[in-house]
Amino acid sequence: MKTVIVYESMYGNTRAIADAIGRGLGPENETLVVPVAQARPELLAGADLVVVGGPTHIHGMSRASTRKGAAQAARKPGSRLTMDPGAEGPGLRDWFAALGQAGTAAAAFDTRLEGLGTFTGRASKGIARLLRRHGFTMAAKPESFLVTKDNHLRTGEQDRAWKWGHELSHHPAVATAAGRPE
Repeated sequence: MKTVIVYESMYGNTRAIADAIGRGLGPENETLVVPVAQARPELLAGADLVVVGGPTHIHGMSRASTRKGAAQAARKPGSRLTMDPGAEGPGLRDWFAALGQAGTAAAAFDTRLEGLGTFTGRASKGIARLLRRHGFTMAAKPESFLVTKDNHLRTGEQDRAWKWGHELSHHPAVATAAGRPE
């Protein structure tokens, strides 16, 4: 099975989750984990599963202005934030704007602050909506992985991401897309 995981990450948390999901898919699968700035549409050709994730900014997917704000926060004197490579490039909204139609299984995830999704928002819902608009079939409900107020992944979130990736690799919609019997 070929899987492409596309992620947008500002401070590295979403990248860490994307990597954990990729490990969870297992070594028997061909898995490519790629930052959104490098996710050319041709990378999706032949994929059986596309997983897309990004950080939650102001209750949803990031925008150019929120990415700029995140970069400014990292540059403030005394900041302990470190920008992820490519963080100041295009975001998922830009990627979706350039993406054509597809027809494979997909899943969406986000990273967000601890708390009820009603209060924090969830970028994964918008990501899933855009995946469906582009012809993808959702293989799982959108998933959130939690970050503390200090901008660290909550303990156990990478393990949970690994488990989610493992579950995705065995989902019937993914098996069908990969041509495996359910």
